[in-house]
Amino acid sequence: MIKGNFIDNLPKVYGIYTGGFIGFIILMAIGEQMGMSAKAIGICFVGFTIFIYALIGWLSRTAQASNYYVAGRTVPTVFNGMATAADWMSGASFVAMAGGIYFKGYGYMALLVGWTGGYVLVATLLAPYLRKFGCYTVPDFVGTRYGGNTARLMAVIVLTVASFTYVTAQINATGTIAAVALDIPFQYAVYVGLVSILLCSMLGGMRGVTWTQVAQYIVLIIAYLLPVFWISNNIGAGFFPHFMLADEVARIGELEQQFGFVKNSAADLATVPKGLAGITKAHSEVNATPWAFISLALAMMMGTASLPHVMMRFFTTPSVKAARKSVGWSVFFIFLLYSSAPMLATLSKLALIDPNLPTGIIGKSIAEVQAIDWYQNWNQANLMFVSDFNGNGTVELNEFFMGGKAVVLATPEIAGLPYVISGLVAAGGLAAAMSTADGLILAIANAISHDVYYKMVDPKAETAKRLVVARVLLVIIGFAGATIAAMEIQGILGSVIWAFDFAMSGLFWPLVLGVWWKRANKEGAIAGMVLGLVSGFAYLVWVRSGGSGFLGITQLTFGIFGSTVSLVAMVVVSLMTSAPSAATQKMVDDSRVPAGASVIGGQK
Repeated sequence: MIKGNFIDNLPKVYGIYTGGFIGFIILMAIGEQMGMSAKAIGICFVGFTIFIYALIGWLSRTAQASNYYVAGRTVPTVFNGMATAADWMSGASFVAMAGGIYFKGYGYMALLVGWTGGYVLVATLLAPYLRKFGCYTVPDFVGTRYGGNTARLMAVIVLTVASFTYVTAQINATGTIAAVALDIPFQYAVYVGLVSILLCSMLGGMRGVTWTQVAQYIVLIIAYLLPVFWISNNIGAGFFPHFMLADEVARIGELEQQFGFVKNSAADLATVPKGLAGITKAHSEVNATPWAFISLALAMMMGTASLPHVMMRFFTTPSVKAARKSVGWSVFFIFLLYSSAPMLATLSKLALIDPNLPTGIIGKSIAEVQAIDWYQNWNQANLMFVSDFNGNGTVELNEFFMGGKAVVLATPEIAGLPYVISGLVAAGGLAAAMSTADGLILAIANAISHDVYYKMVDPKAETAKRLVVARVLLVIIGFAGATIAAMEIQGILGSVIWAFDFAMSGLFWPLVLGVWWKRANKEGAIAGMVLGLVSGFAYLVWVRSGGSGFLGITQLTFGIFGSTVSLVAMVVVSLMTSAPSAATQKMVDDSRVPAGASVIGGQK
């Protein structure tokens, strides 16, 4: 029996939850042995986890502004670290990142370096100090630090552009998983995913999202690590394969040399379904140049420190010291998955191309591969394709195509693991995508309801009215995101990277200089946000339209261009206009002192 305060009992509550989830996995495994169908197992995993998240959201419902916007500022550091990790490890991290490494090699390891390294910037430059201000949202900080509604509104616009781009990718991921697990078209599955997301966040706001994200982290980390260790042990890479990564990559290189590559014609590639990629280059030839690696890592670092839904998580801690410690726990929990992503990509490629493994398909007949159950399942989902382009009757490296997001989801089936593991992975991917989508939609809705409606339109609005506005916005934003996601304009990973670039283009320097440069003023911040966002977007459009770009800055790193323009504009305009008031400069000084009360006091 659990007695006393809920916060004090968190270890016990989530210990019981973890034990219950493991028990459910065992129950599904028993069901599979007794003849339970794969589809039924998939539906049970998806349905059970969504039910649990919805239940947590319902139990966390609140009518208090502090609870809705910042979870009452009572979240302990370890659990905030878990919630932050779940918020952070999106569908891109869980579903698409290993796929990017699978096809692009070490070049995409820049994502791991940048996304993890970004938390160094968060810990040293931003999180503790933004927490000291005592605000509810990132635009709230901008409005408080620089003064005036124009700066606040511009921050809302940048936040919305970045977060909405990000959220479409997460709904895309939930739709992909729901489509496969429930055997329904992707265009309908995105709305199934959306409903799941809204159930977690509508009633409880940040409090509901926080406790749901802790539960989601537990699911996603079990779902990611268990297949890695299991597959590794099955193919002889050891139970803990991370120390054997170099050996396995070398093995891939040997196999690619053995099989060789045949260039497919344009006519061949025209028959491949949209969005699928093939192994067309040797692993050693797909790695990025040093500048491409550094620029992508740098963009992801600065983007990490600019994303509003990440910063919001540190507004929920009891103190500045707790915010700093929470960043450390976040990095630890993120590391558990990120250190395994390269290994999963490697194991997946080995499972497909090594002829010594029973799962290897390269060199087998086309008909034999097309008859495999897992191939038929994923081909039907438009995520796998094979064709005899050279007419020799066997599958070549260049004749097997797969969607990047299928690498994680399909690997347990390819490796011959029990289907219960595939169901678990689907539940994990859904947890990862939902947890981030929850935070993103909430960030947009909270910014508009708090910083636009409450701060600008109706400052006298009662709490109940403010929360109604926030919840209506959640639904509107969610359905808009699902509609865009259904169009599949951009892949999951590409959309996520764009979101980071948009965030850093408009928000990085106004946030950093807002803490560390007292001379930064309202006019400079507005110029930095406007010119940074506009120039970054213009550069993206130029490159996407066939422009050559310059200095090696691509459509994946356009934020470097945008943030540079933002920095120059902010510094120049700040120096050309009046310095902030003495009160504002004292407020900045006070924010850098860890101890003491919040700079602006408690918010209602």
